[in-house]
Amino acid sequence: MADLKAIAAKWQSRWASKKVFRAKSGGKKKKYYVLEMFPYPSGKLHMGHVRNYSIGDSIARFRRMQGFNVLYPIGFDSFGLPAENAAIENNADPKEWTLKRIADMELQMRELGFSYDWDREVITCKPGYYKWNQWMFLKMLERGLAYKKAARVNWCEKCHTVLANEQVVDGRCWRHKDVGVIQKDLEQWFLKITGYADELLADLDRLTGWPERVRTMQRNWIGKSGGVNIFFRLKNSGLVLPAYTTRCDTVFSVTFIAIAPENPLAIDLVRGTGYEAGARSFIADVAKQSIIERENEEKEKEGFFTGKYAINPVNGEEIPVFIANFALMYGTGIVMCDAHDKRDFRFARKYNVPLKFVISPDGKPADANNAEQAYTADGVLFNSGRFSGMNNREALPLMAEWIAQNGFGEKKTNYRLRDWLISRQRFWGTPIPIIYCDDCGTVPVPEKDLPIGLPDPKKADFSFGGNPLQTVKEFVECKCPKCKKAARRETDTMDTFVDSSWYFLRYCSPNESKSPFGKKEAMYWMPVDQYIGGIEHAILHLLYSRFFFKAMRDMKLVDYDEPFSRLLSQGMVLKDGAKMSK
Repeated sequence: MADLKAIAAKWQSRWASKKVFRAKSGGKKKKYYVLEMFPYPSGKLHMGHVRNYSIGDSIARFRRMQGFNVLYPIGFDSFGLPAENAAIENNADPKEWTLKRIADMELQMRELGFSYDWDREVITCKPGYYKWNQWMFLKMLERGLAYKKAARVNWCEKCHTVLANEQVVDGRCWRHKDVGVIQKDLEQWFLKITGYADELLADLDRLTGWPERVRTMQRNWIGKSGGVNIFFRLKNSGLVLPAYTTRCDTVFSVTFIAIAPENPLAIDLVRGTGYEAGARSFIADVAKQSIIERENEEKEKEGFFTGKYAINPVNGEEIPVFIANFALMYGTGIVMCDAHDKRDFRFARKYNVPLKFVISPDGKPADANNAEQAYTADGVLFNSGRFSGMNNREALPLMAEWIAQNGFGEKKTNYRLRDWLISRQRFWGTPIPIIYCDDCGTVPVPEKDLPIGLPDPKKADFSFGGNPLQTVKEFVECKCPKCKKAARRETDTMDTFVDSSWYFLRYCSPNESKSPFGKKEAMYWMPVDQYIGGIEHAILHLLYSRFFFKAMRDMKLVDYDEPFSRLLSQGMVLKDGAKMSK
């Protein structure tokens, strides 16, 4: 019987010694760039990895046989929570642990015979790579695409760090499905992905090589909607409560206002009144609820009356103002509520708020207070001023125009997409290149001083319960680049998705030392012709990569608009009914 292991070893050795799979740019052959999403080195390979990489290897070999000049590289997404948590759980140095896991996985990949160009290997935890994360952060800062602000953020108690909105799944941490995410107020760094919202949305139509399911998920996440901010003036006050709505056809039926607990107005309205203590207690209780619970129409809705009333601008009626758990910080964080919404209807009944209908099947008036449920269908308007007798959908754009012309509100386009929160209170990540000086304020690290390297992990206290980088005095304490006085470094590190948002470009020229990548090589190999990875990355990695690529285009680093021409989202390998985790 043939010794298959010996045969495999023989040919793999020959492939390696002769560099059979090395890719070179240029020549007469048409290029073909095939790539799988690179792995986290938090353990050894499992069948999920093997399935993914076998697909890519098959395509790479097939395209070579067809006469293409094929680029098929590999690397390791080696920063971030997975690697740090694995190191902590095993009482190990995260750097040593990560590099050992990389060595284990690389050996297995070589034994499996995947036809990678190993000379292009990229490992994101090495200073030669993350230097360019820092460089791009500084370039984004110069262009107004990076900024710091105080914000209410998602916090995972198990990770001890902030999560981006995209990393909260059904109200829980994307890495720890057993941990509910809570809200905290912190100063954080953001990247202005919203500046590209319209382009990210429009260009999805050009990605015909992507699964429609993925494009739909990105469209929904960007969540562009056209509507109206209606101005409800607070009674006996000059304060205006702008309520965003896409359904201004129901404005004549509004009988109460709901304000999101996160909205600063919620406290401002009750400050110094007998309602303040109760409002603060209610807001604290809502902070413990997940977003998915608050959004679920079937869940019990809760509110707190502020003691204040607002004036409906279209009919002059006084309506009560509540703080409500179902109101979220979408649009203005202020919601107009009426009997044509299931959630609003049940809330009004619970808190004894009168209800009004203004739509019925035939336009005949109907009393909402005698109804058992909300009327949510389309129909004919009544008790709606000049619009009575019209189909509500036909009247909607006319009402929006009327509201704007009369100063009752303004037309507005809103997005569900929020800016990308990249601050992480962890050690194992790219240090954010910022210095804080008492005299000079927030000072970017000069490019000549990059990379700002991580200190030796052995000097950090990982049992600290906070950010381990804060415990390394020699890292934190520094000199201000401007005045040369004592200063301190930013101790937050970047979200690991920064690392994976441009790695595919680094493969084009992995040894480039004067820039993130060589533009000539990148323009030869890019865009990636076939990208392969899990559907779970539809919003996170894929949306961030598209944003980064467009930002780099505007920096004149690349000439294309999109990084991936075709996308294959392979299915998941399950074990005991659950995803086989990396």
